[in-house]
Amino acid sequence: MDSFEYNSSPARVVFGSGTIKKVPDELARANVSKPFLLSTPQQVGHIDMLKNVLGDVVSGVFTEATMHTPVEVTEKALEQLKSSGADSIVSIGGGSTVGLGKALSIRSGLFHLTIPTTYAGSEVTPILGETDAGKKTTRSDLRILPSTVVYDVDLTMTLPVSLTATSGVNAIAHSVEALYARNTNPIINLLAQEGVKALASSLPILISDPSSQAARSSALYGAWLCGTCLGSVGMSIHHKLCHTLGGSFNLPHSETHTIFLPHALSYNAPKVPVAMEALAAALPESEGDATRGLNILLQKLKVERGLKALGMQESDIDKAADIAVSNPYWNPRPIERGPIRELIRRAWAGEEARADL
Repeated sequence: MDSFEYNSSPARVVFGSGTIKKVPDELARANVSKPFLLSTPQQVGHIDMLKNVLGDVVSGVFTEATMHTPVEVTEKALEQLKSSGADSIVSIGGGSTVGLGKALSIRSGLFHLTIPTTYAGSEVTPILGETDAGKKTTRSDLRILPSTVVYDVDLTMTLPVSLTATSGVNAIAHSVEALYARNTNPIINLLAQEGVKALASSLPILISDPSSQAARSSALYGAWLCGTCLGSVGMSIHHKLCHTLGGSFNLPHSETHTIFLPHALSYNAPKVPVAMEALAAALPESEGDATRGLNILLQKLKVERGLKALGMQESDIDKAADIAVSNPYWNPRPIERGPIRELIRRAWAGEEARADL
């Protein structure tokens, strides 16, 4: 066996059905008692649910969490947090809300408990992506990692079918890149394959039967595993494209991940045969071809395949290619502008991925 290094996550995870009721006990376990609650404007109902569970100990509420974690929103929330007298942060929602919780936690030093309601995986990573003046940057610091994650399957039961699909593929992307990460290891490989299997088997069921408790539980379990991979090893071209172009062109996060993933995989495929074999084994109907398996999965999920449908202009392709090749980063295949531009063009046009880049 090859030598490797592995760091386990220090975060506490509570998984199950109805686990939102355990939030008071988790806060007490951390010796905090005055939580400041976070959500997006669309998830105020979850805030009301949390208030019912927590009672009159809530010190403040901020419901303006925004995609790509704009610094100006964080600064506004930070002012309210400081004036509230809170000793902890509780975020409930998807990646936008989790991101705001991380941004506030690293700035304030407060305990952060998060309750994810999508499959984004951000809740188990020490990574924070922030947008300032249209430019998105990311950083990694163990202090960014939420201290406790409460997974409540019940809170995902009403997740819209379209977001279920794209959020789930977003999670799969974390495991795909973990399999060929420069610092991957046997433990992460196991988690990655198990995470992809759980999501690839449950997501198609949820398209036709969104209220399946078993499939929802499997999907959330898979998302946790995939998020753990994201938080444990380095990512490559796929995440670079999604984060930089998403922030630059204001593209929706999970939809962008869904569109780019098969193309990014096809770009790296010639250099990562072992990872491709492991991924193919985890994807149904792949017939030994991971790119085929991923294309079939996206067909089943009936997701949008083209960036042009998200508002990106064809004239933006060259600018996107320039952004993608700036600031050198590790990738199993060298970053070349010509093939990268073609990758982006295919993603823009909504073509199926082909392993000929």
